[in-house]
Amino acid sequence: MKNHRKFRLLKVLVLLLIPLAAGWSCTSVGPGPAASNPETVPRVFSHELFDGVLKRFVNDAGLVNYRGLADNPADLDAYLALLASISPDSQPESFPTSEDRLAYWINAYNASVIKIVLTYYPISSVTDVKPPTLLSFFGQKSGFFFFQRLTYGGKPMSLHDLEKGIIRKRFSDPRVHFALNSASMGCPRLPNEVFLPHHLEAQLGNETLVFLSERRNLRLDSRTNILYMSSILHWYKDDFLDWCGTNLNKKDPTLVDYVLHFAPKRLKQEIESAKTPVSIKFIPYDWRLNDQASMVGR
Repeated sequence: MKNHRKFRLLKVLVLLLIPLAAGWSCTSVGPGPAASNPETVPRVFSHELFDGVLKRFVNDAGLVNYRGLADNPADLDAYLALLASISPDSQPESFPTSEDRLAYWINAYNASVIKIVLTYYPISSVTDVKPPTLLSFFGQKSGFFFFQRLTYGGKPMSLHDLEKGIIRKRFSDPRVHFALNSASMGCPRLPNEVFLPHHLEAQLGNETLVFLSERRNLRLDSRTNILYMSSILHWYKDDFLDWCGTNLNKKDPTLVDYVLHFAPKRLKQEIESAKTPVSIKFIPYDWRLNDQASMVGR
């Protein structure tokens, strides 16, 4: 009982220290806080700069030419400076629809990931970006996702803040998990174009279909009746199940319900024709960097 109480006390202390640790030890990797001038705030926010970066440095497989981008960072840095000045929170009049706001945050996340990689490049994985030594108990990946900060509309945030505190909290569409790219081979591929408000519904649908169509992410072993799924579906299970419960009127939804709704026709038929209910196994995540240079010849 005493040990249990000590553990609970330690857990509370850790949770209390998180904001302090973040403030003391986060690394700023982009433009700092910037106050936008009301006279220069665009009526329609443009993602054109980032679109040019993606078209030039990302191939059709979603791999990034980090070496080339490191030598030509001007457009990416200019886009990050724009993000630093304006966000849906700081200038809501420039983001009148939910699509405007979600497109901003998805592109902001993907651009920020690329910037953090470039800050530490060459690396072979985002796990190479270590947390401060005294704060290593936060976990191996916290160095990249928690302790690096960029600025959006004058407010510094980490990737963890963006994903959990804004995108997942404000938008109840788990297809965003197939649009966010964390610079790893286990991620959804990074499109070589930006997400745009007026195309967002079609883009999210397409990225979901592409992700679930790839055998590395979803496949059925008909001999064993095991459905292998990406770890992403496991990590964010509640998001997918909540969506099924709300949108498919499922009382006790499963991940199979979700993938059956969005998977390609061929795989749907395979799953539905299985003799017995399929069992699920999750595919180990591939944390190798999505780097064109490291994938040559593979």
